[in-house]
Amino acid sequence: MKKQYWLMKSEPNVWSISQQKAAGKKGATWDGVRNYQAANNLKKMKKGDLCFFYHSNIGKEIVGIVEITKTAFLDKTDKEGRFVAVQVKFKAKLKKTITLEIIKKTKEINHLPLIKQSRLSVMPIDFKSWKIIYNMGRI
Repeated sequence: MKKQYWLMKSEPNVWSISQQKAAGKKGATWDGVRNYQAANNLKKMKKGDLCFFYHSNIGKEIVGIVEITKTAFLDKTDKEGRFVAVQVKFKAKLKKTITLEIIKKTKEINHLPLIKQSRLSVMPIDFKSWKIIYNMGRI
């Protein structure tokens, strides 16, 4: 099965890359997603997929990478039982954060859903764009 690449947004005052790192090898449940398109993206994730960790609202920048360790399961924070969560663990922090402004100005990656669907909290990233951002972050 081919690895897929994603971007997941979190407000750093709610859940930050530092908190994700502190969660250790077990990682943390990525829950609270209440948008159907984002939830469908969670359902498509496979164990081992990599995700850029994006600080939304405060910072508006890609700050690190997390890995999917458990595929979609019922989100315990959803009383209706309609939405799913995934388990993620910290992989790396970017040496250089990649701001939304930089992404918008970089022609090769300014097509990303991050710009076109700015409210979407979980989105796919094509491998070419992943490599560009990864290299920009100098991991």
